Order: sequence, then structure tokens, then C-alpha cells
Amino acid sequence: MKLLLVIASDDTYAFIASYVRPLGFELIRYRHPLKAMDNIDEVDPDGVIISGEDFPRHWKTLVQFIRSERPKDKTAIVVLKGPNFPFEEAAKASYIGVSGIVSENLSNPEELDRLQGILSRYLPIDDGRRSKRIRPAPWDRFGFIACNPADQTFITGNLETISATGISLLPEDAHSVQKLGLDAVLSECSLRVGDRILSPVCKLVRTGKIVSFHFESFPPGEQDFLNDYIQSRPLRERKYIQEHPDYTEV
Repeated sequence: MKLLLVIASDDTYAFIASYVRPLGFELIRYRHPLKAMDNIDEVDPDGVIISGEDFPRHWKTLVQFIRSERPKDKTAIVVLKGPNFPFEEAAKASYIGVSGIVSENLSNPEELDRLQGILSRYLPIDDGRRSKRIRPAPWDRFGFIACNPADQTFITGNLETISATGISLLPEDAHSVQKLGLDAVLSECSLRVGDRILSPVCKLVRTGKIVSFHFESFPPGEQDFLNDYIQSRPLRERKYIQEHPDYTEV
């Protein structure tokens, strides 16, 4: 499946790419809507993600151009909205055939859930390839620490979300992480999963208040262990609630 990303921001593109590529998409990127329009027939995408924040004057033109020949069941279109995206624009988006709108603040786990929901609703994503992200709860045991290759200090913080393909982290020292630069590869990482310590190789794919790392590789057997631990989460939750009947989710 082909997914066309019309995004000017390198940071936004890198984060979305790290999230949707494991779902099985072939990614094509254009930095301007007019270039995308010129090549839409050649690319023949199954889905399009366009940044309304980067292109407030052009995203509607691109959507209308695509919809003139491609209905929703042929090409899904997602618009990324910024903080100043008015309600009137959302109404126009629905009217001209946008499949869904997602906040450009994709560090918010709920927005990533929304993006995956839209893509899976319109595109045939294999269930086995979906990256189920979870936010750690009392019945989970996760932790992360890595060696910063730039200065040999430790990267630590609160783990915000984790999936089979990566993590998001609220670092104790965000400035130190940002100095690494996007796509920096960290080979000395320790990921606690239950009672085991795994050793993934991680790539920095998003910086900011919350940073995100993509798992590039694991030693043999460790990826399967992480997958199994995530999949068994409902059993841990049920057991925890049975043992803590006064527990209420915050």
C-alpha cells in the first residue's frame, strides 16, 4: 500500500513515518501540494496525509483535486490540524471529502490512536502488523535507560507510551537528548519489560518535551518477548484489579 505524505516539517514527517511504516505502507513524500497534484496519477496512493498547519491555503485545493477522481473507498485522506484550525475549516474538510482530521501534536497518544483508527477504517491494514501502543499502568512493568553517545551521560525519564516498534519518553534532560539530532542511533539501551532487561538499538525520531525512539533491532528472541508481554496485558490488568478492588483509574 502506498501512503502519500504532503508535509513540509521534517520533524512531523519523521515521526509519522516511524509510526506508519511498520503498518506496511510504502511512503512517498512531497514538500508542497502542487508537486503532489502533478504526480498524483503516477504515485497512485491508497492514502494521503496532508498538513493543514504547513499548507493552510492549499490543503483544500489538494483534497478537492484528489476527490475529483478518487472517492473515499479508493483513496483515504487525513488532514493534520494545527492549534489554530477553526471549526469552520473542519466542517469544510468533511464536506469536500476528508476521511479524518488529526491534531498535528502527535506526541499525544490519543491522536496517534485516532490516526491509526482512520487508516484502518479505510485501508486494509493487516492486524498482525498494527503497532498497539499502551500507556503504562500499575499492572505493567516498564523502564528505559540509554547511554547518550554524544557525552556518555544517561538518558532517563518517564516512559509515556510503548509499543512493539518504539517508545515515547518524557526525559529528565530534554536538552541533552535534543543535541543528538533526529535519526541519531543509540546502541547502548536497556528496556525493562516485566522481569527482563532487553537491549534494543534505538533511533531518535522525535524531539521536544516528549521524545520518541524507534526500535531498530533487538537481540534474538527479545522482540518476541516484548510482543508477548504487550499482548498479555489484559490478563495482568484483570489480576491486578482482582487483587486491588479499590483501584480506580486516574
